[in-house]
This record gives sequence, C-alpha cells and structure tokens, in this order.
Amino acid sequence: MVVSSVVPLSSVMANQRMEAEYYKPDVLRYLEKKVRWVKIGKILSFVQYGTSLPLNEEGAGYKIFRLNEIEDCFLTKPEKWVVLPKHQYESLRLEKDDILFCRTNGNIKYVGRTGILKENVDAVFASYLIRIRPNKNYVLPEYLTIYLNTKVGRAFIERQAMHSNQFNVSAEQLKKIPIPLFDLEFQHQIKTLVNRAALYRNHSNIFYSKAENLLLEELGLKDFKLKYELSYTANLSQAFSAHRLDAEYFQPVYHKLIKYLKDNFEVKPLKIFILDFQKGIEVGSENYQEEGKLFIRVSNLSIHGFVERDQKYIDDELYRKLRDAYEPKVGDFLLTKDATPGIAYVVKEPIEGIIASGILKLTIDENKIDKEYLALCINSIIGKLQIERDGGGSVIIHWKPEQIKNLQIPVLPHKTQRKIAELVKQSHEARRKAKELLEEAKRKVEKAIENEINKYFIIPTTSHSQHPRIQQNRRFIPRHEGY
Repeated sequence: MVVSSVVPLSSVMANQRMEAEYYKPDVLRYLEKKVRWVKIGKILSFVQYGTSLPLNEEGAGYKIFRLNEIEDCFLTKPEKWVVLPKHQYESLRLEKDDILFCRTNGNIKYVGRTGILKENVDAVFASYLIRIRPNKNYVLPEYLTIYLNTKVGRAFIERQAMHSNQFNVSAEQLKKIPIPLFDLEFQHQIKTLVNRAALYRNHSNIFYSKAENLLLEELGLKDFKLKYELSYTANLSQAFSAHRLDAEYFQPVYHKLIKYLKDNFEVKPLKIFILDFQKGIEVGSENYQEEGKLFIRVSNLSIHGFVERDQKYIDDELYRKLRDAYEPKVGDFLLTKDATPGIAYVVKEPIEGIIASGILKLTIDENKIDKEYLALCINSIIGKLQIERDGGGSVIIHWKPEQIKNLQIPVLPHKTQRKIAELVKQSHEARRKAKELLEEAKRKVEKAIENEINKYFIIPTTSHSQHPRIQQNRRFIPRHEGY
C-alpha cells in the first residue's frame, strides 16, 4: 500500500532532509502528541565517540564493549572479552550508568541499539559506539535508555539515520532526536523497573555460576588449570586411529582431562543419550528479509537462549512450509555445530522461527540424563576442551556429526543432576523476569506518549545542557570491523 505525507517546504528546508522516509506519517503522528518534546541534545551533559583500538584476546588491559555486548537495554559481559592496553585510553573508561549508542551498521535495526551499564567494569568502548550522559536534573539515564529502545524512540532513530554504504546516526544527529520530557516522578518509576531488571539479570548470572561451580566441584575440577604444553609426542598409531595429523589434536591437556574423568566417574558418549538427531536448514540469502519470521543462525543462540545479533528474517509462506520440521519447540535440545560450536540450550518458551543448518535439534532420552544437566556439561570446560580439540585450530570450525556423537559426558547421580538442573532453571527464570520488567518499562513510556501525559519539565533556555561537549577521537576503525 502506498503511504504519502504532505509537509510544508519550510519544514523540509529547516530539517535539511529531502528523503521521503524522513516524513513518514507514523513518525509525524508522534510529534503531534501533546507532550513536552525536546531534542535529546538539550538534555545531554556529555557525548563522546569511541576510538580505534589495538584489540587482542590475550593479556592485561581494558575490556572493550562492542555491539554484541548491548543486549536487552543493558551492557552485558561477554563470555570472552577482547582487551586493549591501558595506556592512553583512560578517557574512554566507562562509569556506572553510562549509556552506549550504536551509531553505524549495515543493518538499520542495529543503528541506535542502546544499553546502560549497571555494574562496575574496568572497560572502554569501540569506535562505532557513542557514550552519552544525560543531565540528571531533567532526564534519568534509565529513562533515556528505555525511551531509545521503545518503538517511538526507534522510529525517530531510523528517521534520523543517514544511508550511504551503511546507516549512520552521528552524535549531532542523535542530539536532534526528540524525547518526551516527563517529570522525575514518572522517570523514577522507569528507573525502578530497570534497576529491578538489572538485579534479576545479576541473579541469573549468579544461579548459572552456582550450577557450573557445583558441576565442577562434584567432578573435582573446581581448581582445574589449563596447562598447554609447548612440545609433546604422539604415536603414529594414535594419529592413524584418530585420522588426525594436526599437532593441536594431541595436546596433552585434552587427554589428561578425559583420562581423569574416565578414571573417576562414569563417562558415556553423547550418542547414548540421543533418540533423534536433526540438522537445521539453509534458506539462502536471497530469502532474507528486513522483517518477518525469525531465521535462527548460530549467532542468534546463546547459553541463555535466543539473542538478536545480525538477525535475519524469512517470509510467512516459507516459514509455514518449514516450521513443522525446523521450528524449535519448548523442551527441544539445541546444539550449535558450526562457527561457534558447542552452544547448548534447552528451549524454554515458544518461538516463531526456523533454525539454520549450523544448529542441531536433538531429542534426548530423559530417562538416562537430565537435559539441563547435559546442556551445562557441554557449555562448561568439559565440552569446550573437547570441541577445541576436535576443531583442530581451523579458522571456521565445523563440528562433524561423528565428533558430536562421541563427545564424552560425565554422568553424575540423578539427584546431583537434578540439583544442578534446578539452578540452571532458576537462572533462566530470573532472566525471563528481567525481560518482562524491561518490556513493562517500554510499554509504560509508550503509553505515556499515546495518552499525552502532561506532567513535564521546562528546561531553562540558559541551561548548560543545551551544548554538551562532544569528544571525538581522531582514529577510527574501518566501518566493517567489529560487526
């Protein structure tokens, strides 16, 4: 259906924007709402670009937040940090309640992704992110974060985005985005919801750590240290038996772990527990769409569930054809086999989507092992070391079906399995509650705009917050890097 808007030429000249998308009726409708709209630039006290960084994955230094660490309105700790040397980057060091805003990406849905830091972390941020701090006399950081994640905030972000080879919202363009200036009493209600969500996420991490620690304690691996040897030997017969000639496969640390487990516990190959084994499907990039039903790839699965990272979509017709065979159902056991193999997750809630070929859907015999316990074993150092050995140092790892089936799993008593599984379930439940609170906060802001709540501030025209200083660092990483 054709959608059209008619706007005065004076408005076009004032905005200096000629593209039709800038004047979409649904966006203009928000501006007609009788709330106190102000430009974000008026309520910011500090704006700063990130900078190009000599990233590495080893050694000491600042941890760095990137796009993937912005999740569900928060800045979240990744499983493995990328770090950089501490010298000369002190000015980029993040503080609690700082907000990061993604300014550029090839996918418009990731431009403007915003998260708030709710913990003390010795970290900095990448060049395609902008750090912002509001003037708390007028806008609380939790409220600003939630607003930029609402459908209203997203509409204005996408309206402001410039499009060349990538979409981009610079700091100056960010400052032009309108925000409804509700009073602090209302904003504190949003802050309370965000802080409760942050607390639940923290509880989720604690429960999961307890589950993993209990597993390692029961197996006597709590103090297990990885000691990779620089030189070692292997018999030719071992190489022929394993059908491997790469030196990494015979690293003694792998052998020592498996030998220790087999000497002290009952250990069985994964195939013993599998009743059915199904691979996902590739639909082809020509079927990708900007919206529709989810096409769930390896990057969209984590140990805590489904995540929106470079999410692809397919149309309803293709989804209907494939869903019976390839849609995850509650209770399904998912396991990644390519790129980032060994991510195991038991589906907790219904989802409308199709799994890609890099993900396996397993049916587990629950009479032999608890599914949540099994997933934790695979996600732990027990699974990771075996997958690391099987990968053999490949740039892009493809975990073969036979390797997957022969993954060695220590089988603890069912009572212990249930105790560990219960902690994992508590972790997922806490994360679910956190998401519900964030959705409640977003709905509250959207409803306030729709209902035209008129309790707001008027910012004095002499306020220093109208002109926040922008720190722009000279060196930038290429646009394609880090996505």
